[in-house]
Amino acid sequence: MYKDFDPNLIQPIDPVNEARLLAEADRNLETLLQHQADSPLHRALRKHGFSRRDFVKWAAMMTATLGLPPSFTGRVARAAEAAPRLPVIWQELQSCTGNSEALLRSANPGVEDIILDLLSLEYSEVLMAAAGDQAEAVLEESIKKYKGQYIVVFEGSLPLAQDGIFLTIGHKGERGTELVKRIARDAKYVINAGTCAAYGGIPMAQPNPTGATGIKPFLRANNIHTPVINLPACPVSPTNIVGTILELVMFGRVPQLDAYDRPIWAYGTRIHDKCERRGNFDAGEFVQSWADLEGLKQGYCLYKVGCKGPFTYNNCGVVRYNQGTSWPIMAGHGCVGCAEPNFWDTMTPFYEPVANRVYAQPLVSDATADRVGVWALGAAAVGITAHAVGTMVRSALENRKSESMQKPKE
Repeated sequence: MYKDFDPNLIQPIDPVNEARLLAEADRNLETLLQHQADSPLHRALRKHGFSRRDFVKWAAMMTATLGLPPSFTGRVARAAEAAPRLPVIWQELQSCTGNSEALLRSANPGVEDIILDLLSLEYSEVLMAAAGDQAEAVLEESIKKYKGQYIVVFEGSLPLAQDGIFLTIGHKGERGTELVKRIARDAKYVINAGTCAAYGGIPMAQPNPTGATGIKPFLRANNIHTPVINLPACPVSPTNIVGTILELVMFGRVPQLDAYDRPIWAYGTRIHDKCERRGNFDAGEFVQSWADLEGLKQGYCLYKVGCKGPFTYNNCGVVRYNQGTSWPIMAGHGCVGCAEPNFWDTMTPFYEPVANRVYAQPLVSDATADRVGVWALGAAAVGITAHAVGTMVRSALENRKSESMQKPKE
């Protein structure tokens, strides 16, 4: 029912800071959750065959995923019980609805799927039965009724070219730009689900004919300062959506974010560092080409056929997809870097190794991928070449030490 999670995800927290966080979570949860022996979540879990023990086990998994110590497991469970109280407006923009589809494609729902089902989803064009004037009335009523309290989830990029004419919504032909301002201004939090909403995604790829952009730059340019959380990927993992909502409920504030407004607990580690093929990389075992059937069968590292894992930050290899069943690299396809800004321009072609070629991108005219990686992701995102050299040097030193220990003393 649940895959094993990596206990190394739990980041060490000093006792003083842990006590402070525990007190903060308790204070916030007390204001959100009335102690009920039989909450709507518990009834839904029983309906789908989940016991209380299953739920606690899931809460422990989510606690580790969020990078919290075990003492938070009970708080995560309570936050999940309070989550259905949150009103959510899910607004499609210039999107393929891939993130919505990913959430819906659940033949055997897990706890996170049930929690998403129980959220007070006030408006969603993909899921709601209402259409036309009725749908627009629901949206207006939700904005007014839950002003300052609702979470808005945007999916898709926002086109700005020609005064936003590439995206008009509703029978009145309202521009997407005006709709985003109207919804985001009165929201408590903005969550950008998927890379398109976070950074513009594929629509923003050069030459960007629609003038597509991510949501936050547009909001800030229009003096709207609602807190923004980016959850990039194509599509975003349901676990990351639920984890973000649980943290908002538990602490009443946004998670700790990186430079690209991504929760550090989900996007603080490179794909490369949590990959099941990492051992093959260190051993120099690579799939040489897509015709290398033996290498593919052996599960060798996919870097030489284009995997962008060393340049990409996400927890795909930990939470996986389809109830933790698999993810692209496990299934034999290299990472394409879809959680990174401008990935379509900086990571393509997808089936060539980045470090061995030179390419151009805005602000960088003649740079190797190693240098671009440092420029784009910061000093922590070192290039593949530097990593490989470091591995070789470390291995050589260890071998030399081993030889010296085995050499008989004269």
